[in-house]
Amino acid sequence: MKHGKRPSLNQKIIMKNVGLNPENWLVVKNLPDELWIVHRVSGRQKSIKY
Repeated sequence: MKHGKRPSLNQKIIMKNVGLNPENWLVVKNLPDELWIVHRVSGRQKSIKY
């Protein structure tokens, strides 16, 4: 499993718009059209399209 980094302010706003709590998610990849995140506790991965 990849290790994530803390989300930036813009990434937190994107997560809130999707309905996720940014405190529980870490950013794995920040692509131009997609944001890959991983849950802090469970390790579940998710991708968010911009």
